[in-house]
Amino acid sequence: MMKAINTDKAPAAIGPYSQAIHAGNLVFVSGQLPVDPATGNFAEGGIKELTRQSLTNMKNILEAEGLKMSQVVKTTVFLADMADFAEMNEVYAEFFEKPFPARSAIAIKTLPKNARVEIECIASEI
Repeated sequence: MMKAINTDKAPAAIGPYSQAIHAGNLVFVSGQLPVDPATGNFAEGGIKELTRQSLTNMKNILEAEGLKMSQVVKTTVFLADMADFAEMNEVYAEFFEKPFPARSAIAIKTLPKNARVEIECIASEI
């Protein structure tokens, strides 16, 4: 059984997808752009602020389903420029503790809305 997860504390989906899906013991959070749900615009600032907003959106979606960031088992970080990796990583480390989730970081040509970062995750209830 699948259940869609939606919260107004993260940006609404901009297409035919859910903010997240709860399936079995897993929650799959769609890629989160650095959009401030209060304004509908990208967070102001550089890659650190943008990363913080993407991760905050992800955190808010998980919390809407009663989960914590410590339950994230896998993330994927999409960057428009791999030169932003070190600064992204600094902020990323603020959101996770050991044992850190598995992670992939990928440089991608273009992200939706020409974003500089997008982050998705899988979390486990267990």
